Amino acid sequence: MTAAAPEVQPAWIGLGANLGDARATLEAALQALRRLPGVDQLQASAFYRTAPVGAGGPDYLNAVARIRTTLPSLALLHALQRIELDHGRERPYPNAPRTLDLDLLMHGQQVLNTVELTLPHPRLAERAFVLVPLLSLDPTLQAPGLGRLDAYLPAVADQNILCLA
Repeated sequence: MTAAAPEVQPAWIGLGANLGDARATLEAALQALRRLPGVDQLQASAFYRTAPVGAGGPDYLNAVARIRTTLPSLALLHALQRIELDHGRERPYPNAPRTLDLDLLMHGQQVLNTVELTLPHPRLAERAFVLVPLLSLDPTLQAPGLGRLDAYLPAVADQNILCLA
């Protein structure tokens, strides 16, 4: 009896950085995502400049990546955390400036709420720096429990975001 091949799922990852050479860091993080075992496709949004939300510090560079992966959600989260550490990520306090932030936004249609991981990401629909790049990749994207994400754009219209294409 042979084991079934792992199911390929789309996953959405938010990327952000506001310390050091943020552009180079995001580009390196995208390359690291492409090299992850179990990832067979990656599409990335443009980079966006945004002001920090709920904290001080320099502006962020943000993007979103859509991947196809056979990695389960927790294994993908742990891989993202390793990439963050490889780029000097520290977590001294909530919303601290960072060299790299990788957030697992969605993993297929999975809904999960554990101490370690909540899917879809709990603030996905509240942040222009997530919604705008996400919708640039898929304008009709829907999230489990939230529906069409473009419906949330009016609520974030006052958040400054600049596409750096």
